[in-house]
Amino acid sequence: MINCKSKKFRVILLALSLCVGFSESTFALEAGNKAPDFDLPGDQGMVKLSKSEGSVVYVDFWASWCGPCRQSFSWMNDTQEKYRSQGLKIIGINLDAKNEDAKKFLTQIPAKFTIAYDSKGVIPKNYGVKGMPTSFLIGRDGKIIFQHLGFKDADRESLDKQIKAALEARK
Repeated sequence: MINCKSKKFRVILLALSLCVGFSESTFALEAGNKAPDFDLPGDQGMVKLSKSEGSVVYVDFWASWCGPCRQSFSWMNDTQEKYRSQGLKIIGINLDAKNEDAKKFLTQIPAKFTIAYDSKGVIPKNYGVKGMPTSFLIGRDGKIIFQHLGFKDADRESLDKQIKAALEARK
């Protein structure tokens, strides 16, 4: 029996309700689909996916309030440094309603990869994002290789293998 007064239940209910906003009018992208382009403001100017054509791109949707997002940043920083020279580009798309919240987060946990801001939440609808963090690995041809929901330390090895395989694949 589920105890509706338990703290764990309330946290799960809150997390599910936060995700509902992303599930309205969204569609699921599957492996092999062309990744939708985006053009978003970033810390170093506009960030446009199509400018990364020819690279393997890891697009990560995150927010400052998301605990697993916080955990993923050290892995993404390390991964960007490890594979940059082989053509990997990581783009973190922040979905906070206020960019100030993201910037505060980034002062605590700096990113060594590209950050873009989508405070209106348009792009996650195009990608069918259902929760946070959600990431997509996009091949050099601009097609989605896989989608990953959430992040925990146990995911690191599997994600690394997928990225290595994408970097080694031919166009």
